[in-house]
Amino acid sequence: MHRALAFFISLMIVPAFATADVELSFYGGVQSAPASDISIRDPEIGSDDFSQEWEGRSFEAPPYYGIRATQWRSPTFGFGLDFAHNKVYPTDGSLPAGYEVLEFTDGLNTLTINAYRRWNDVMGDVTPYVGGGVGISLPHVEVTNGASETFGYQLTGPAATWLAGASLPINDQWSVFGEYKGTFSSNKADLESGGTLEADIVTNALNFGVSFNF
Repeated sequence: MHRALAFFISLMIVPAFATADVELSFYGGVQSAPASDISIRDPEIGSDDFSQEWEGRSFEAPPYYGIRATQWRSPTFGFGLDFAHNKVYPTDGSLPAGYEVLEFTDGLNTLTINAYRRWNDVMGDVTPYVGGGVGISLPHVEVTNGASETFGYQLTGPAATWLAGASLPINDQWSVFGEYKGTFSSNKADLESGGTLEADIVTNALNFGVSFNF
């Protein structure tokens, strides 16, 4: 995963040296997720369909965080990449019988290509913005059901994100921001037993972060 992060950052930073108004952002915050439907097809234990309750535990290791690289093509429009390390744990006592572990805690990662619109000089030094995009889901799948154990990163399907927030400059290069950010991921994971797990998961987060402009 560290190699994937380095590759993600290089995709934006290396070409950006020849351009102006590039922004690199780091954020964390409080992330949660509503219940989602789970469908498991496992040759060892059979089929299972159920609704799973989730919690984010944002500050437990590994914590929830994100990295964003944006190139502002004009004073109001930009585009870039966003990597989010989302997490979902089952709430206590919510797993169905036969499952010891079912979680995406390292994490329910998404990588999206986003577009952004911002409004300068409408709220003094505060700049509101909105954004959204599509990409892929790269979760760390952890499922133990007594018959087999699945533990590893997989490319599981498409993802989408949407956000709205505001930034405040500290100086010519640094700024701080706060935002709401939602993500959707449609996941179909392979299990070690030869079966599959399918789940569409939504996460909601209140983010706080810092940006560096160069």
